[in-house]
Amino acid sequence: MIVFAYPIAFFLLLLPFFIYFLTPALKGMQGEALKVPFIDDLKRISVISGGIWNSTNSDNKLSKRFFVLYIIWFLLTLACARPQVVGEPVRLKNEARDIMLVLDISTSMLEDDFSLYGRRVTRLDAVKNVVSDFVSQRANDRIGLILFGTRAYLQSPLTFDKASVKDILWSMKAGMAGDSTSIGDALGLALKNLRENKSKDKIIILLTDGENNDGSLSLGQAIKLASEEDIKVYTIGVGAPNVFFKAIAFSAPGVDETGMKELARLTEGQYFRAENTAGLQRIYQIIDELEPTSDDQRFIQETTELYYIPLLVACFIGMFVFYVLRGVK
Repeated sequence: MIVFAYPIAFFLLLLPFFIYFLTPALKGMQGEALKVPFIDDLKRISVISGGIWNSTNSDNKLSKRFFVLYIIWFLLTLACARPQVVGEPVRLKNEARDIMLVLDISTSMLEDDFSLYGRRVTRLDAVKNVVSDFVSQRANDRIGLILFGTRAYLQSPLTFDKASVKDILWSMKAGMAGDSTSIGDALGLALKNLRENKSKDKIIILLTDGENNDGSLSLGQAIKLASEEDIKVYTIGVGAPNVFFKAIAFSAPGVDETGMKELARLTEGQYFRAENTAGLQRIYQIIDELEPTSDDQRFIQETTELYYIPLLVACFIGMFVFYVLRGVK
């Protein structure tokens, strides 16, 4: 489809008529009309051009020479209007959020205190199922994945390839990163990766069932680093209530809710407690609602400029007239 960027420029087509018909002839010192040598040269072109500039009626102001000059003016006006060929609109991807998923895969995640489809499953199996659904719903966002136990590992940098992220989720196993829990190191690694990206919206979703008991970075140090970044952190503690009681009885560590709440508060996020699969699903649903994907529909259309075509034609005609004038003796 051909459109004009500046259609108002077509009003310039009236300008020659306004000047030609409405303005009086300029008088010289002796009262006669001002003589323009160029016009005399134009008259002489008829010798070569076969009478292009001749007019059968000298009183006819729409003479042939005026017609040719007006063609040049029309082409110049057409170039000023900027004709363009506009292609079909193409929808742009919405501006994406950067979401880093930080998941605890220490051996404590093998505790089978969750249920899924009517059967008991481990915490890790419930996490795989719920987080995979969450990833599928964030179609316009970039997702990254960090798994941690004794050590923290970046398994997937921020990417739009949701299928790859879900493949890693379903293949992860408890204990593959070590038996202990290094929350501080995992959080520090997430902050480092998000800091290097220029996205305006960055969030971290950290899930764990324990407390920071290993690693080179303490939870307090990690919280201090997170509070200095413009990155929101949502924290999730998982584990059924009876397991927490059993953990206390055996002096085993449970979720450090105080630290998780402090981390979420200082980064303007929220802390959630997941005691079962339904609760975990609800938590990720709440986070999805708190961080909605952009639904702005932005489109772009490929545009090809055509202004140079009438401009070149006008130049060629003008050069021809100039050449003819120079050839007339």
